[in-house]
Amino acid sequence: MIVVSTLFYLFSFIMIASAFMVVLSRNPVHSVLFLIVCFFNSAGIFLLLGAEFLAFILVIVYVGAVAVLFLFVVMMLDVEFKSITSTVISYLPIGMTIGFILLAELILVLFTWNRDSLKPMSYVTENIEQISNTEMLGMVLYTDNILFFQLAGLILLASMIGAIVLTVNHRPSAKRQNISAQVDRDPEKSIENIKVKPGSGI
Repeated sequence: MIVVSTLFYLFSFIMIASAFMVVLSRNPVHSVLFLIVCFFNSAGIFLLLGAEFLAFILVIVYVGAVAVLFLFVVMMLDVEFKSITSTVISYLPIGMTIGFILLAELILVLFTWNRDSLKPMSYVTENIEQISNTEMLGMVLYTDNILFFQLAGLILLASMIGAIVLTVNHRPSAKRQNISAQVDRDPEKSIENIKVKPGSGI
């Protein structure tokens, strides 16, 4: 029990410190790296709580995909750090107001949530000790909350289509691949044999 408590406080301290460094770091690349550290420590806390599925999903999806994508985009783009700093400072009052509102809502939920009102599902009450966390999560997602699960998928699909539509290039001068013209081309006209004299080059 002492080892578990020590690991919990250790993971919590590193996670909170890395979360602060994500916001306070001046270099966006360092911010993404601190975000990855925060995700790893969150996964460690989930493992201590017995939610191994959430821990693995956090590492595989967020660290292996989302954070790496953030890092790739930040490193590929030519970001002007001075303009970002001035923009963040100008929006700081609005951001702090929204943050205080969210904090007040979380505190309100924390003090008004009744744990006794949560009733186990009727189809898992008999053998609830023999069901793993992953199986329990699947039962919750694909039975009582299947509609919300599908709606979340539709929202992600719409956002993906919107991102593609907003970033597609419709310039007339842009070169596009014409697959039908490539398939129907004549090999005799596509290849030309040139006789090059020795020493003349191409």
